[in-house]
Amino acid sequence: MNGSSDPSQHLFWLSSRAFGVVAMVLVSLSVGVGLALAAKLGRRHPGLPAQLKRLHESLALAGLIAIAGHGLLLLGDSYLRPGLAGIAVPFALASQPVWTGVGIVAGWLAAIVGLSFYARRWIGVAVWRWLHRWTLAVYLMGLAHTLGSGTDARSPWLLALLGLSALPALFAGTYRLLPAESSSPGTRLRSL
Repeated sequence: MNGSSDPSQHLFWLSSRAFGVVAMVLVSLSVGVGLALAAKLGRRHPGLPAQLKRLHESLALAGLIAIAGHGLLLLGDSYLRPGLAGIAVPFALASQPVWTGVGIVAGWLAAIVGLSFYARRWIGVAVWRWLHRWTLAVYLMGLAHTLGSGTDARSPWLLALLGLSALPALFAGTYRLLPAESSSPGTRLRSL
């Protein structure tokens, strides 16, 4: 950002950053709910799995919209001036090319993984499930982008927000790794 003290000159950058933070929170929560569904955490409560599925889908779609807003708002940034290639082509932006490139790859993969849900009928459930397994990699790439490219990436407020929003995914992921309840002697690990 340039040295101007007029905050309106940074409106697009600040808005883009806000959309990026919101995207990370929404995607974190969506991943957590998705892992809770996969671990069957709500199976003992009638109707809860259906509610969790709707919540998971809503959070994922809202996250995709926030990701799109994050990139598109940068087009108006008078300092970066990324152009369409800078927000759409991985590693093309001159500013922090590795971390912005990782973020662009994560954004495209998030769109593919998230929207593949609606294409299950055409691509098949097996392909959709295979694509959906990339969610964790996409999430980690988005996290790397957030921590690597932002000017406030190491600020206590952002670290706290990311840590808190990652808790549902951490909890549900840990739960999936715990031994499953079994009627037979011994235990087995839940399959990922």
